[in-house]
Amino acid sequence: MKSKIRVVVVDDSALVRSLLAEIINRQADMECVGTANDPLVAREMIRELNPDVITLDVEMPRMDGIDFLGRLMRLRPMPVLMISTLTERGAEVTMRALELGAVDFVAKPRIGVANGLQQLAAEIVEKVRIAAKAHVHRMVRPATAGAVTTAAKPAPSSASLLGRVSTEKLIAIGASTGGTEAIKEVLVHMPADAPAIVITQHMPPGFTTSFAARLNSLCQITVKEAVHGERILPGHAYIAPGGQQFSISRSGANYVAVVNDDPPVNRHKPSVEVLFKSVAQFVGRNAFGVMLTGMGADGAVAMREMKDAGSYNYVQDEASCIVFGMPREAIAHGAADEVLPLGKIAEALLGRLRSAGGEVRHRI
Repeated sequence: MKSKIRVVVVDDSALVRSLLAEIINRQADMECVGTANDPLVAREMIRELNPDVITLDVEMPRMDGIDFLGRLMRLRPMPVLMISTLTERGAEVTMRALELGAVDFVAKPRIGVANGLQQLAAEIVEKVRIAAKAHVHRMVRPATAGAVTTAAKPAPSSASLLGRVSTEKLIAIGASTGGTEAIKEVLVHMPADAPAIVITQHMPPGFTTSFAARLNSLCQITVKEAVHGERILPGHAYIAPGGQQFSISRSGANYVAVVNDDPPVNRHKPSVEVLFKSVAQFVGRNAFGVMLTGMGADGAVAMREMKDAGSYNYVQDEASCIVFGMPREAIAHGAADEVLPLGKIAEALLGRLRSAGGEVRHRI
């Protein structure tokens, strides 16, 4: 008999602890083995109970969730599911938590918490299951945001690509669980004259604004949420707004963003499938596809359509993924041209773009 997923719930609200424990214990494959009202109690509980997953609130007494998460991921890395609030501050803190190594998050409502958490029960238990299978690595990066920024941001390279190549080409990226940090790892290496980049990261409404702003502060390119009808320009990355579908179309010689309220695809909104299908249709052989860490199969079929239309596709390898689901499915569908560690994808992509730039120069 397969052992149950053992979960410790850490939250300063007795109501939330009780509700989360009840939701977890209703599942045949998991159990709440303990609850803690602050990180110091949780620390001892983790040592004693050795859980598979912890759920962690952000704002708690004695030590906030972010400080605790940072220490935990340096000293005893384990799968953590953050319980965040649907506020601007909550979104910013959640981005920091994902940077520190949290596997994923659930956004709880500010009011009507009891009903809200019950409505989120299916999402919570699904994310606990995903977290239990995640590959979590010890955090070795500097603890300060400034140090991370300095280390991550490469020196500008004014001659790295040709504008002609940047205008013709487009890069499409899809990701889910673990994807916020994986996307950052790719984007921080993109030079200011990189081709336009379009991105779908599975994320709910209210969080993609903070995600885009954080990436924009780290990258040479401009990173923003996509806006319906805007031109897709070189030197820019466009992120699908949470809770909206994002694709591209053409208007004359230009690529244009399409953002709408169409239904979920593969249960996701935004969906990688929607974005990649549009790239296959409107960009074809001028596209590069990148599939990063994530659970499920969203985007795998459309990535194969991109390849059949002439794109060149990179897929993240299993060892560097938090969750290998989406990359595994892309590989299974024959969509991958290269399977690479996360740290090698930007280098390979830029090398191929520079080669294309040399071909353009030679033709001219």
